[in-house]
Amino acid sequence: MQASTKTLYLIKRKPETSREELIAHWFANHMPIVIDNSLKGAAANRFHATKYFATLFQANKHGEHPWDGMAQLWWNRYLPRPKAPFGDPPADSFQERAEPYWPWATTEYVIMDGEVDTSPLTLNDPYPSTRSGFCKISFLVPGKEGVDYDAFFKHWLDVHAPNVKSVMEKVGGYRYCVSHSLEPELETYAGLAELYFPDESGWQAYQDTITPDGMEEYVGKGLLVLQSDTEMVGIP
Repeated sequence: MQASTKTLYLIKRKPETSREELIAHWFANHMPIVIDNSLKGAAANRFHATKYFATLFQANKHGEHPWDGMAQLWWNRYLPRPKAPFGDPPADSFQERAEPYWPWATTEYVIMDGEVDTSPLTLNDPYPSTRSGFCKISFLVPGKEGVDYDAFFKHWLDVHAPNVKSVMEKVGGYRYCVSHSLEPELETYAGLAELYFPDESGWQAYQDTITPDGMEEYVGKGLLVLQSDTEMVGIP
């Protein structure tokens, strides 16, 4: 099982900002800055992000976006928690339109390492680029009040993940990653699960097939299940 250091950033637009405007500024004005800083850091042998992707979440069944998207950056070590959230004050046009956001430090475990497209653009700068043509399901998982997180995470990896993997294999899912909060007591969510299917029928088959395995004993109120069909690729 592969494990790596990953920081997540859950993004929500300000009330006066449209979703389309947020995404336009994210792709055109923010991602290039992150990419450029990382490439300069790598060239100078400084600490830098090694991978960078962003998931764009679709509206839920009520037509709402609890979160508009989620940036994901991989590092060689954990970053210290900042004293203030990013975007307070704004440093670019994207941050002007997004609510201030905190980094969420996690350890990612790749359970199923199915390939995802990281093709560069050919008629413009290679990155940022985009990818689609899949159904991705993101579970934002809170811990139950007073839960033993060591027991929770052990059950997640030793019992729940094998259950999910076996169902994914049956229904054609091809990538499955779990991210555990480094400091779950301080975060809104204890962890994240990401499931990739070729299309929505795979997700439906998964829901029809999965059976309980005791995970519900650890999960608290506020579980979010968010769907997406588009990601932005910053650093492959």
